[in-house]
Amino acid sequence: MRIFVTGASGFIGSAVVPELIGAGHQVVGLARSATSAAALSAAGVEVVHGTLDDLELLGETAAASDGVINLAFHGERAFTGDYLGAAEADRRVVDTFGDALAGTDRPLVLASGFIGFPTGRAVTERDEPIVDDSPYVIRSVTAQAALAFSSRGVRSSVVRVSPTVHGEGDRAWVPHLVATARAKNVSAYIGDGSNRWPAVHRLDIARLFRLAVEEAPAGSALHGAAEEGVALRDIAEMIARRLDLPVTSVAPETAEKHFGWLSPFMSLDVPVSNTLTRELLGWQPSQPSLLEDLAKGRYFDTEVTRELLR
Repeated sequence: MRIFVTGASGFIGSAVVPELIGAGHQVVGLARSATSAAALSAAGVEVVHGTLDDLELLGETAAASDGVINLAFHGERAFTGDYLGAAEADRRVVDTFGDALAGTDRPLVLASGFIGFPTGRAVTERDEPIVDDSPYVIRSVTAQAALAFSSRGVRSSVVRVSPTVHGEGDRAWVPHLVATARAKNVSAYIGDGSNRWPAVHRLDIARLFRLAVEEAPAGSALHGAAEEGVALRDIAEMIARRLDLPVTSVAPETAEKHFGWLSPFMSLDVPVSNTLTRELLGWQPSQPSLLEDLAKGRYFDTEVTRELLR
């Protein structure tokens, strides 16, 4: 298959690309910079120069492909205060792909997340987001719209990605927790720390994206979570052990002062089931768990964590 991948040079995308090529697929990747283009070319990817705002280009490239994996998101816009604008732009991209693939029965695989889903129990693949006026729910609503493309002759599926995707090159939550512990000289969690983050290794989720584009039935919601939930207290304790620091609880009212931008996420409890995903596609995660990665020393002496301390 000739597969168009957006976000191909990103943290997850750079694992998806060799997974696809290793399975015999041809990959076309969107590159917005010369650096990204060079990295994709070196990886054996056919490069298309453009951005997520180039809707006509995206539609034409999708129409000329045998399938699409959309991993990209306006992350810079989202995390500099305009999440609503980023989410609305994401919807335009997804709608463009839906229009380009309508009536072809070709696959469209969309990366999404777990914001807006029921709490208090493990989220299943059959659950749908609870729609409210929060801009953070828009991305989950967009994912539901993508699944509905199945009625228009698109083999659409959604991979709900764990908030913690760990492995080589991770620059997200866990490296920030390590950097925060170093900066504060204490490894912390909020309250009793029993709340859970689902987690998955980047190589395991890369395999899931390949299986989705190859085999997922139209309208499938898939869960990219190898671990149902890792308690924040366990993560904090492992970080403390590796850095030889004390571990402590932080009160909710002081969480923002301690964790900064991470504080809204530090108290989330979002356990996730992957039972139906495993049954549907035969996906069997085989890479190290998050705590195993931490125990082996990942994130503790890397340029990423040093950079975060500057």
